[in-house]
Amino acid sequence: MSTAALELLEGFSLEMTGKDVPGLEEARDAIPQGTKINVTFLGNEDLDMRVNASKAVRDMGFVPVPHISARRLGSQHQLEEFLGRLQEVGATKHVFCVGGDPAEPEGPYPDSLSVIRTGILQKYGVEEVSIAGYPEGHPDIADDVLWQHLEDKSAALDEQGLGAVILTQFAFDADAVLAWVRGVRERGIDTELRIGTPGPAGIKRLLNYARRFGVGSSAGIVKKYGFSLTNLMGTAGPDRFMTELGGLLEADPRSGRVKTHFYTFGGLKATADWARGFAANADAAASE
Repeated sequence: MSTAALELLEGFSLEMTGKDVPGLEEARDAIPQGTKINVTFLGNEDLDMRVNASKAVRDMGFVPVPHISARRLGSQHQLEEFLGRLQEVGATKHVFCVGGDPAEPEGPYPDSLSVIRTGILQKYGVEEVSIAGYPEGHPDIADDVLWQHLEDKSAALDEQGLGAVILTQFAFDADAVLAWVRGVRERGIDTELRIGTPGPAGIKRLLNYARRFGVGSSAGIVKKYGFSLTNLMGTAGPDRFMTELGGLLEADPRSGRVKTHFYTFGGLKATADWARGFAANADAAASE
């Protein structure tokens, strides 16, 4: 196991839903203090749930990164109410601004760029905005459109003096991720990249998420990641993916700052425990 994989893991971030506060409490001792933890903005969550989860993240010594789902916002008032409530609990310094799932916007914001351009984020103390990247593409958006969106959002954040992070949809193919990283850098974007990575989970669950989000759906990709399509009863972790991606990034001096963001499909504690074990194995291998 290379030290490159360990560098990719260092400073990782995690994702939780508004309902995951008990899971965060269970996992808190396994998560390094100061870890960024993203809090989702799902249709089955309400304002109090999102704010309370962000507060719990901060109270436990982590850094909350609440999601702002542009297409789920019914009005500017709803956006400002959400940001105001988050500011009251000290959870607006970092946010993740994403378009969101609804086919039709529920209000005035068709995409994350329209939220960024309002100038409202800074009013509530936002200093850094994460935006979405798609190393394996998007099922409903053409690649050239995705690239244009990424360039436009990066430019808008730079113009407004806001820090930026590009946080990606989860991926299974390290080669595809490397090609996407090169594409980002070739466009002159030197932002920190956080590569979305599924934490350890049941294979059936991982495949279901892959189908739902249109990534990693081919048999070749999932086999490369380490799934056994003949044994769907088992679990899979990102050991192989992390090791391969770390090596690829290390060999490419243009990669820049790249870290890991875990989607905790198998739970926060399972992911945090896996990360500790992976780091310990990497340290042991490096000292041999």
